[in-house]
Amino acid sequence: MSREVKLKDGAPVEIRPMAGEDLDRSFAFFQALPAKDRAYLRRSVSSRDVVRERIEEMASGSVKRLVALAGDQIVADAALELERRGWKEHVGELRLIVARRYRRKGLGLLMARELYSIAAEVKVEEIIVKMMRPQLAARSIFRKLGFHEETVLPDYVKDAKGHKQDMILMRCELESLWQELEDFIATWDWQRTR
Repeated sequence: MSREVKLKDGAPVEIRPMAGEDLDRSFAFFQALPAKDRAYLRRSVSSRDVVRERIEEMASGSVKRLVALAGDQIVADAALELERRGWKEHVGELRLIVARRYRRKGLGLLMARELYSIAAEVKVEEIIVKMMRPQLAARSIFRKLGFHEETVLPDYVKDAKGHKQDMILMRCELESLWQELEDFIATWDWQRTR
């Protein structure tokens, strides 16, 4: 599955599943992120081994990763993490990061749409996102997409500098997400191509 899309500014981007040969591109993408963005990532991506592990995790089927490419460069990374068995098998966790120069162009929404399609295929009913309190822009975007804050765990996680931060868990049912996303995208002026 590979999809060519046009962003709000008309720039073409390819969205496709991450592949093993994306290791160098993925490592370069994470290294190019500003330190402020890397501070709130769940894992330190300053190591090629960690980036390799992220790719290898897809083999089990419990993680579905997508990348967006502009030319040969990754400009966004998204994942849907799944519990394959047990009491959370109906829940998926969404992760998404977009390069700064590609923000506010609709790429994050398009990546989310692709992840929602994957979630529907694997029978996910509910999607959660977790973030640290300082990630105000991310929380705002997810609220617009229909997520609501479910809980706050004070001083639960540490950022890249080792400072404790509150973790915020937001969630939404997939059916509601689809409707919110489609309504939101319909108000934007862009063209999708196949």
